[in-house]
Amino acid sequence: MQVSVKYFASLRELMGEASSVIDIEENISVSELWQSILESKKVVFDNVMMAVNMEYVKSEHQLKSGDEVAFFPPVTGG
Repeated sequence: MQVSVKYFASLRELMGEASSVIDIEENISVSELWQSILESKKVVFDNVMMAVNMEYVKSEHQLKSGDEVAFFPPVTGG
């Protein structure tokens, strides 16, 4: 199955791309996808926010085929 992945802010530069389509196994969580991406890109990034289909999700959220997954660093304001 496939999901669409988007990277925002500093993650876009770190990953070297703004988006991609990734083949994943069934019953994978969004955090497992993130760890897989980090391993394949050989990068380290600890604190990340995750959204699926434009809604914030917890790391254990299970992905489905066709989901749009977004990763971005936490933002602060002042």
